[in-house]
Amino acid sequence: MSDEIQAFVQAKVPEGWFTGPPVVEADEEEILVIGVIPPGQAVDAFREATRQERMAVAREAESRFGRPVSWGVERDGATTLFTTQSTPVMTRLRLRERAVLSTLIDAGIARSRSEALAWCVKLVERHQADWLSELREALEGVEQVRVGGPSLI
Repeated sequence: MSDEIQAFVQAKVPEGWFTGPPVVEADEEEILVIGVIPPGQAVDAFREATRQERMAVAREAESRFGRPVSWGVERDGATTLFTTQSTPVMTRLRLRERAVLSTLIDAGIARSRSEALAWCVKLVERHQADWLSELREALEGVEQVRVGGPSLI
């Protein structure tokens, strides 16, 4: 479905908004569209100028794919996300794992356990990006084999 979402967004985003095709990321909860705007263009000005059209694309995509759409831009290498989903995730942590989160809170790195956990996830993402990419590619291969396999029905 990811290719379908990508094609939909690329077809709906007006020419000239971004310097190239937008990057589309999606999971079960949200679709995130990030486009690169030209150097020097104000992020706030872009956000206001495109608000109505972005909302229309988002409404259509949400109706079609059953998930809200969030937007962001990249300019001069910095990414600014507009309103994005913050989805609660249930997890069970043991004492030592909770201690890590408490240390981050005590040190002023995070204000809450959920913020500390998000910080940890971002740290892993940053330092293990290549490994995570390999893992995602392997999972895509598994999905292709699963789809091509026998059906029980």
